[in-house]
Amino acid sequence: MVPLLVRGPAWLFQWRAACTLGAFVQQRTWAGASRIPGLGGPLVQRGSSSASSRAPEVVLTQERYPVRRLPFAQVSEDDLAALERIVPGRVITDPEELEAPNVDWLRTVRGSSKVLLRPRTSQEVAHILRYCHERNLAVSPQGGNTGMVGGSVPVFDEIILSTTLMNQVMSFHDVSGVLVCQAGCILEELGRYVEERGFLMPLDLGAKGSCHIGGNVATNAGGLRFLRYGSLRGTVLGLEVVLADGTILNCLTSLRKDNTGYDLKQLFIGSEGTLGVITAVSILCPPKPSAVNVAFLGCPGFAEVLQTFSTCRQKLGEILSAFEFMDAECMKLVELHLRLASPVRESPFYVLIETSGSGAGHDAEKLSAFLEQVLGSGLVTDGTLATDQRRIKMLWALRERITEALSRDGYVYKYDLSLPVERLYDLVLDLRTRLGPRAKHVVGYGHLGDGNLHLNVTAEAFNASLLGALEPYVYEWTARQRGSVSAEHGLGFKKRDVLCYSKPPEALQLMQQLKALLDPKGILNPYKTLPTRA
Repeated sequence: MVPLLVRGPAWLFQWRAACTLGAFVQQRTWAGASRIPGLGGPLVQRGSSSASSRAPEVVLTQERYPVRRLPFAQVSEDDLAALERIVPGRVITDPEELEAPNVDWLRTVRGSSKVLLRPRTSQEVAHILRYCHERNLAVSPQGGNTGMVGGSVPVFDEIILSTTLMNQVMSFHDVSGVLVCQAGCILEELGRYVEERGFLMPLDLGAKGSCHIGGNVATNAGGLRFLRYGSLRGTVLGLEVVLADGTILNCLTSLRKDNTGYDLKQLFIGSEGTLGVITAVSILCPPKPSAVNVAFLGCPGFAEVLQTFSTCRQKLGEILSAFEFMDAECMKLVELHLRLASPVRESPFYVLIETSGSGAGHDAEKLSAFLEQVLGSGLVTDGTLATDQRRIKMLWALRERITEALSRDGYVYKYDLSLPVERLYDLVLDLRTRLGPRAKHVVGYGHLGDGNLHLNVTAEAFNASLLGALEPYVYEWTARQRGSVSAEHGLGFKKRDVLCYSKPPEALQLMQQLKALLDPKGILNPYKTLPTRA
């Protein structure tokens, strides 16, 4: 066979030669590999953060934001006694224990709840909600408390209903791949459970070590596998939900096809606990791929990022499972605050590409053709490739831990937007000019394959003037592109009043009517998701 001759650096010829039939490269780096701390050694270097060890106290939500408490009852001693009878030994009133669940993960909102409940069963949740409904006590459902929009913590003194102890796998079918579990199961633990049985969770998030599957479904979380496996609206087969009056709605089917009447589970996926409390989930898990590769590449501009994505879809086709991008500012923050070293030369943009399939040789051949084209055409200037699990995790950490790095940089104004891919980065450039030195950093990263931009602006502390320069400007800009003001994080408390930028008045009215029908007293996660004005 005549060898294929292409333009490109020496590594490309070496890499091609190694990918002959019956051989597969387990690990390969190119231009810039010398900057990986000890080839084959750890990419992650942990060190002290620039953040102080003692974080300042978070301002109460009711003091920072213009929100008024609705006329709910306040928890009395009689209420505590009644709740203790429902969940004996699992009524938490210790102020120290209540500090963490009152504050969101980003430390931007804080409630003042004096009671947290830890039910173990759907029946206990039903008894709790029935009692709260009768007493007009507001309830804030809470899973892993990893949300980005203040949807999982109280605004005032709502009772926190935690699903932490609802963490049992109920069943798994090793032919269909259908998993049925309680809502409090942690996503990463479910991932390990199904991977031991040859399957994969269709959802993957940076917060997988803490987030609960019930919270994932309640927020319709997108995540890192959306490009390959789609939305939870497609992979969730059934739900068990407790309504505001304590009624248990058991739609926990495991059927792939069920065309009987309205698909009620879709009402609760993405409803953020405002229509009912999800207590159990039935979800379809795909087979675990036997061959996984991750390439981390440097690109000279966003136009090249877009062209790389187009080439990626053409060349990789069915094995493409993720296409993520991040700008140079993201990489600098990850290096500064987390001590994670970049494996490639400094570039204006970086992309992370994951492939997953059933044939290592087949996938290697496709990757080889793709890398030849993007490097030879100048779309990519540098990169590294990993196929062993340890190095794959190291490369993914550069993308997954951006949120953590941002949180250590100061106060973060976060925007999770859906935009046409060709305009995805324009808003970042626009805001850098608009905000100037008022912002510490303006960064953009996200799921390019899904048209999802994570726009983040950091400052030393919360600043009302900076917020005024950002909002409603960001939402108006997004609306002009016919985008969405929330691609995957939901609306929660922070974004509830900007729903009108993505939905028409008729849709808002129908949402209010559904809320009134299912929760007429409004006790479930009040002040969240729906605008304060209809």
